[in-house]
Amino acid sequence: MVLALTVCGIVVALVVVGLFLFGLRRRLIQRSGGTFDCSLRWDVAEQSDVNGKGWSYGIARYNGDRIEWFRVFSYALRPRRVLERSRIEVAGRRLPEGEEELALLSDAVILACVHRGTRLELAMSEDALTGFLAWLEAAPPGQRVNVA
Repeated sequence: MVLALTVCGIVVALVVVGLFLFGLRRRLIQRSGGTFDCSLRWDVAEQSDVNGKGWSYGIARYNGDRIEWFRVFSYALRPRRVLERSRIEVAGRRLPEGEEELALLSDAVILACVHRGTRLELAMSEDALTGFLAWLEAAPPGQRVNVA
C-alpha cells in the first residue's frame, strides 16, 4: 500500500512539474512581447485540404524582420519555424471549412502563404491577421513584399 501511494505521489509530482514547465516556457517566449496564437500547416498541396489534418497549434513571435513560430506542446526554447519577412508571399485568405473548424481556434482566419518556395497556411484571429499584414507591409524600403 505504501509503495502504491509513493508511486502515485511521484506520478502526480511529475505531471505538476511538466505543466509548470509548459507554463514557464510560454512565459519565456512571450517575455519579449509581440506574440500571438497561430496555428501552422507546413508544405500544403496546391489545393487546400479541409479535413483538418496537418495543423499544429503554436505561438508566433515577431523578432525584427522574422516571425518565430513555436509549437505549444513542446519543451523546446528554440522556434520550430522561422519565416523571414522578405521571403513571405501572401497567396490569399479564407475561413476554415469542414473539419478545420474543429482543428482550429473558433475565430481563426486562414492565410495561405509561400515562404522560400514552400506553401504553408497560418491560422490566426482577425486581430492577429491585421497586425501580421501590417507588419508585412511595413517592410523597410527596398524589400520585396507580396501581399495579395
